[in-house]
Amino acid sequence: MCAFLTLYATQPILPLLAHSFGVGKAGISLTVLASTLGVALSAPFMGGLADRLGRRRIIVTSALLLGVTSLLAATSATLPQLVFWRFLQGVFTPGVFAVTVAYINDEWKAGKAGSAMAAYVSGTVIGGFCGRAASGLIAEHTDWRVAFLVLGLADLIMTAAIWRWLPVEKCAKRTERSAALVGAALGHLRNSALLARYAVGFCVLFSLVGTFTYVTFYLAAPPFRLGPAQLGLIFVTYLVGAAVTPLAGRWLDRFGSQRTLMAAAVFGMSGVLLTIKPQLWAVGAGLAICCTGVFIGQAAISSSIGRCASDHRALAVGLYATFYYLGGSAGATAPAWAWSIGGWTACVALVILAQAATFGIARWCWSAPVQPDNASL
Repeated sequence: MCAFLTLYATQPILPLLAHSFGVGKAGISLTVLASTLGVALSAPFMGGLADRLGRRRIIVTSALLLGVTSLLAATSATLPQLVFWRFLQGVFTPGVFAVTVAYINDEWKAGKAGSAMAAYVSGTVIGGFCGRAASGLIAEHTDWRVAFLVLGLADLIMTAAIWRWLPVEKCAKRTERSAALVGAALGHLRNSALLARYAVGFCVLFSLVGTFTYVTFYLAAPPFRLGPAQLGLIFVTYLVGAAVTPLAGRWLDRFGSQRTLMAAAVFGMSGVLLTIKPQLWAVGAGLAICCTGVFIGQAAISSSIGRCASDHRALAVGLYATFYYLGGSAGATAPAWAWSIGGWTACVALVILAQAATFGIARWCWSAPVQPDNASL
């Protein structure tokens, strides 16, 4: 919850922020681009730091800094200031979510890792929903700055809970050599199985961010005309993902990540296609189906990364997060170009292409042979 409470908090209030700062869709989408780009740039370093300093220490420190930067975002008087604080929020986010994925892969046995990862993803889903719903509701009745204050305080409370209850890792191996980390990173990038997962991660978050960033403009315009609070409640569709994803953990343990991911891509394509129908129930149902497919796909990818990396698993997850959030950054900006050509329908077509790529990679590249990650060490 802590990792994703603030990362996408501006999505339901993008039309409001665009009016407040006097910018267009592409300009205000920078508040989403900045956070996802921050994640992409910092994720490999967070993984390396966790391998050296310990998982728990990095998770707790990063969670604390997420709360602090959220409070500072509330002081923004201009769009560049808000974008700056949003970028720092992205920088600190991988210290929570990416390191937690490595923590799970290390501390849980292989036969139970799928279920544990699905439970973790459900927590991220709930955090993402709460952040969006709260920001929309608070911004409509008070001010968007108050929304950041509330979310920042919530992050600090959760940080205290993490510090109190998260056990120190038992199975992780620490490393001290920077040269070893560089060699391990190059080894990961030569690992064809990992590269397939990195490419799918790019497509998965491209789909999710592209859909939920630009659907707010779609729903704020006629015939829907939804306000910030109503746009925030649209993200209740995330709770469907939270309910379904734990079941996906059983599918992962039983059927494997490849078949689960292919099914998830089909879910995603059918869901986003349904949103074209200009009726609110259809948009809501389509978003629920779409994000459920994305969350199942995310669990499938995350649960298999640990088995593809024989060493430096936190670094492998960090590199995955880089590709994943580069996809999110592209999803925050590329649909603006599609929108200028054909509105929401063009955005949907772009998302379907990304989901089709996910299916293709899962079908033909997922079972690529795994090369030793420490071959160059």
